[in-house]
Amino acid sequence: MQLKTILNRVQKFKSFVYKLVRWVGNEAAPELEVEVAERANGKPVCSGCGHHRPGYDRLAKRRFEFVPLWGIKVFLVYAPRRVECPSCGIRVEQMPWAMGKRPLTRAYGWFLASWARRLSWKETAEVFRTSWESVFRSVEMAVEWGRAHQDLSGVQAIGIDEIAWKKGHKYLTLVYRKRQTISPIAFF
Repeated sequence: MQLKTILNRVQKFKSFVYKLVRWVGNEAAPELEVEVAERANGKPVCSGCGHHRPGYDRLAKRRFEFVPLWGIKVFLVYAPRRVECPSCGIRVEQMPWAMGKRPLTRAYGWFLASWARRLSWKETAEVFRTSWESVFRSVEMAVEWGRAHQDLSGVQAIGIDEIAWKKGHKYLTLVYRKRQTISPIAFF
């Protein structure tokens, strides 16, 4: 099974295809680069309004860090198109794997954020040979997503308490909530 087949099964993008896969780097720090190309006759999507628009030109190739395989760094390589949008002006196209101008893919961001729950951010960065800031930005993305999708309906009150933990002045903060519950009590 080829790497392109695996990528198409786990991270398929509707308007893009995986092309060439090549080894780069050295034996001490091996890397894989996977070229990404747009499908034939596919129009780019404006990153401002999300509509299909005509292409304007191309920027230089960029590398987006993807989830590593067997400890080998994987990068998606793509030359983004610029879009000529009547409402937004000239913009870089929307790339479904990218998080704005960040050099990480969304999949890798979620991967790092999930590991940062188990390990310290420094350890996560060391294990996956990335920067502490990449881990920080990944956790920040996950927290922003969580805040945008939280449901506080039915919460009547919250409580905050601190409890002592270990010796000395070490405390844990406990936050709890009380939800409104409607119990089916019948009065006769």
